[in-house]
Amino acid sequence: MGEEIKNIGFDAKDFRRFAERLALETRMARELFESRRFSNRGLELGFEIEAWIVDHSYSPAPINEALLQAVDNPQVGPELSRFNVELNPPPLPLEADAFSRAEQILCALWTRCNDVAHGLDANMVMIGTLPTIRDSDMTLENISKLNRYYALNNEVLRRRRGRPLRVDIEGADHLVSEHCDVMLEAAATSFQIHLKIPAERAHLYYNASIAASGPIIAASGNAPFLFGKSLWCETRIPLFEQAVDIPEKTRRVSMGSGYVARSCIELFEENLADYPVLLPIFFEESPAALRHLRLHNGTIWRWNRALIGFDEDGTPHLRIEHRILPAGPSISDMVANTALYCGLVHDLTRSGEANTLAFEQAQSNFYAAARFGLGAELIWPGGETIEARELLLRHILPSARRGLEDLGVAAGSYLDIVEARVQGGQTGAVWQRRGLALREGDAFRLMAAYCERQRSGAPAHQWEP
Repeated sequence: MGEEIKNIGFDAKDFRRFAERLALETRMARELFESRRFSNRGLELGFEIEAWIVDHSYSPAPINEALLQAVDNPQVGPELSRFNVELNPPPLPLEADAFSRAEQILCALWTRCNDVAHGLDANMVMIGTLPTIRDSDMTLENISKLNRYYALNNEVLRRRRGRPLRVDIEGADHLVSEHCDVMLEAAATSFQIHLKIPAERAHLYYNASIAASGPIIAASGNAPFLFGKSLWCETRIPLFEQAVDIPEKTRRVSMGSGYVARSCIELFEENLADYPVLLPIFFEESPAALRHLRLHNGTIWRWNRALIGFDEDGTPHLRIEHRILPAGPSISDMVANTALYCGLVHDLTRSGEANTLAFEQAQSNFYAAARFGLGAELIWPGGETIEARELLLRHILPSARRGLEDLGVAAGSYLDIVEARVQGGQTGAVWQRRGLALREGDAFRLMAAYCERQRSGAPAHQWEP
């Protein structure tokens, strides 16, 4: 979660001062890594869930300020729009019963937030894009009242010299939308996995995360609709990439420029070289805190993003933030997706198989899977082109099981959820499309049914139409 700031406007002096400190901290990060002062402790798991607040007609309810005040929990914070919040429970070691513990923690926090929402005559829902949201809802009237969001909006529009942001997505339907602000970004909500890894192996997990992204998103789509249009299985992907599009040589939201060779520090060096500073907020803390490096990295949204944090004893560590997944359909689905990700990237890392898939192939897989879901044609090491559904059953799920077994993590039941979802062909996106057709295109009736099934706690493959 971001921190609040004092200013929403900056001058040339602010940018120069920030750039100087950013260059210093990037050199310091390299020196820390080369001298082996980054943590090499075991794997640790963290989560972020972005959620919607809706009223009883299932329209977005812009009441996050009242909800956050009533919840009064540092694990729950604001998001860009007033009808979204973010849940961020504490991390836990990736060992033994980590996934069942994660489900318990997420369920408890979610239940607390939803109970508060009910007291405000509202509900919370986990879904990648909200079928009932309208283009007209995405205005600055609904931006969260925090300086950091106004500053982001101002700087993005300044870089675009006032030109509106344009979203153009071709799916089953064709959507074109233009906004003179960054609020289109708020139409997408995600479930983000944070995997803390030993620093000396972090680059291997980062590369494996890229290779794994296509098959994982094929099995996990939950965002087929936006502004009344039927688009991609994961419409979040093109939406977010276009919603903060700044005219620079490298896109701010992307799969990145390639695999890393020796360490994730290369990514922070690329940030310095290729991305102009967006928010030049100066911190008085020691450069050792790497605050400017971390803030700058937070304005570059690779779908798999390396993060630097600090252990309780002050030791710096590296995490991979796996950003591709949608919120929902259920907590058990999201934990199952986590088990798939962790097992798969660990097995790809230890086997070296990810290195035989070219970055361009992994990137192509990602966008094909985001668009077509389980029906996407994907490439896997060895040059084989295979339908995503078959790839998941023949190669990906067995690989994930091997990875979790090697880690000593009990997660068979969660991978069973993914397997049943793939075999039955019912992701959240597929359920939504079928459900809308059965309800003759009534998005509000669709959301009533969706929320009822989400409250049951059952995974999506068990949902009745």
